[in-house]
Amino acid sequence: MIATTAPAPTLVGLDRIVTLEPSRAATAVRNVPSTLDIFDSHFPLFPVLPGVLILGSLAELAGLLMTETFDGTWQLAAAHSVRYRHFVRPGDRMELRVDLIELGACSARVLVDGKRVTTVARLVLSQSDVGGAR
Repeated sequence: MIATTAPAPTLVGLDRIVTLEPSRAATAVRNVPSTLDIFDSHFPLFPVLPGVLILGSLAELAGLLMTETFDGTWQLAAAHSVRYRHFVRPGDRMELRVDLIELGACSARVLVDGKRVTTVARLVLSQSDVGGAR
């Protein structure tokens, strides 16, 4: 008998998944290189990573957690109580964490150098295809 595994998902806004505990939480890392094109315009004299890209990375991680827990494909539907506390700059290493609240919802945070830079009280994801619970 030959065991096969599904191919690993292509990560867009994440560099590495550190932990993935279905029904509980997931952590990941995203490095912010100074070579990102976005820094040419956001902002040339004081480059910072746009908050929407940080939120997108959290949504990607939350989607992976939902897929591992409930199957299917998940996408961001809403974000409640998003707080950006500090800038994320070129050369930073973001440590992302999402915690499952319930079906389709997670809380999330991002740390840089141990300092909390972003928090999301509730990331809401919707399932874009039908799948069963694991």
